[in-house]
Amino acid sequence: MIFDEKKNLEFYKNLGINGRYAKAVDFLLNTDLEALEPGKYEIDGKDVVANVSEYTTIPWEEAKYEAHEVFTDIQYVIRGSEIMTYAPTREMTVKTPYNPDKDVVFYENTTPGLQMAVKEGQYVIFNPWDAHKPKAANGQPAYIKKVIVKIKEN
Repeated sequence: MIFDEKKNLEFYKNLGINGRYAKAVDFLLNTDLEALEPGKYEIDGKDVVANVSEYTTIPWEEAKYEAHEVFTDIQYVIRGSEIMTYAPTREMTVKTPYNPDKDVVFYENTTPGLQMAVKEGQYVIFNPWDAHKPKAANGQPAYIKKVIVKIKEN
C-alpha cells in the first residue's frame, strides 16, 4: 500500500511489469481528470484500465473490504474526500470467495485497519495483497469523483 500525492506520481513509473505503471502515471498526469465522464477507459488494452466514478460516501461500517488477485488499484480522488482503509489480506476473514470474472474477494468487516483521509489530488495504491475499504465518509456523507486505474500484475 502506498499513500501519496499527485506531485510524486512520476516516482512510481518504474514499478511493475511491461511499463504498465508508466502508462497509468502518464494517464493520471496528462488527462483532464475533472472533465472525464463516469465510465471505463482503456489505457493499454485490458492491462491498464481506468474506471471513473461519482458517488456519495457511506458510513465506515457500511463500506466493504475487498482485494484483487490480478490487478493493482491506484485509487485517485479527483474531487471530494473519503476514508480509505488498508489491512493485509493475511489478517482478513473471507466473506465472499474470490470471483475470477470480477477479480474481487470480499472480507468480513471486523478489522479496524489503517484509515486514511484521502483528499483531492491524493491517491492510494493497493496491491493484490492489500485488502482495502474505499467509499467511507470522512465525517458526513459527501460527493466524490474518483478514478481507479487498474494495472494487471501478470
